[in-house]
Amino acid sequence: MSVRHRDSRDAAESSIVSEVFSARTSDPVAEDDLARARGGDDAAFTRLVKPLRRELHAHCYRMLGSTYDADDALQDALLRAWRGLARFEGRSSLRSWLYTVATRTCLDAIEARGKRALPVDLGPASDRVVTGDVPVTEVAWLGPYPDAGLGDGPAGPASRYEQREAVELAFVAALQHLPGNQRAALLLFEVLGFSAAEIAATMNTTTTSVNSALARARKVVAERVPARTQQQALREIDDARLHEIVGGFAAALEHGDADALVALLTEDVTWSMPPMRHWYRGIEAVTDFAVHVPLVCGSWRHLRTTANGQPAVGCYLWDDEAGAHLAWSVNVLTLRDDRIAEVTSFIGRDHFPPFDLPTELP
Repeated sequence: MSVRHRDSRDAAESSIVSEVFSARTSDPVAEDDLARARGGDDAAFTRLVKPLRRELHAHCYRMLGSTYDADDALQDALLRAWRGLARFEGRSSLRSWLYTVATRTCLDAIEARGKRALPVDLGPASDRVVTGDVPVTEVAWLGPYPDAGLGDGPAGPASRYEQREAVELAFVAALQHLPGNQRAALLLFEVLGFSAAEIAATMNTTTTSVNSALARARKVVAERVPARTQQQALREIDDARLHEIVGGFAAALEHGDADALVALLTEDVTWSMPPMRHWYRGIEAVTDFAVHVPLVCGSWRHLRTTANGQPAVGCYLWDDEAGAHLAWSVNVLTLRDDRIAEVTSFIGRDHFPPFDLPTELP
């Protein structure tokens, strides 16, 4: 992006600050912090935005499909907000304005970096195991998101998606197939409860354009997202059975037990491993992959976690040189009924720190 383009975005955001969004609060402490922040007190600004950081970060992840891209976007957005705060007048909500700045920052990032993908987006499933599969580095891959990063604040009253539903892998992956403007409109309307008029102001467009973008976005997402969300599926599985499924998956890998693993899977199960290109669909193909790769490649250890509102397992593979089990992948499990319908293994130790998982085990 050119400096001139970026400057025009910053100027537009300053205009939005003074003309559309502002903060109205009965909290005298927040009012005092707002006054101090307008005067250049960065500590006061930090206190103002702290309660919103987690939900803003989750919004950036939904837009960008990467925890690390979300880190960068949020940092950039808060810097833009800090620079524009002196013109903040106080007629509406600080939260709405911050979402405006964050959304525009993400749109800039999408324009510069493009969309993120999963292996299923690159080609058909492999019928048999592919040995020697190597990472594909020229693809920007979708990444997992730690549930601890989800905002605590309630979604808007008109929102369709709950906070955890809105970070499920299927939903975030579907968003990557939308142009930036459609992605932003759908998230602001369906997840955050913004009105079409508010979205039009955020995106410097008309309500007619927003409604058109929403219609196109809904069609694409409906074609790619299962009718039943993971949150609905998980509510139908009691805690004991869920513990059994996740624990059984980890134990099957640790013990190299193909029969125990297969017993946990649906007939149409898929297994993918970004950044590897090849992926597998169906119990036969997945079993062939499992018995030739993860079940025989060495000693595994596991830690349970959650990612994208779904059960997940941090997997560690023994390394002779290190003399330890090193972080290998974060495996996100998608369930249907009481079986595993998808395994998405996000390979790479860089995925572990956002989950507060160690990078090695004994």
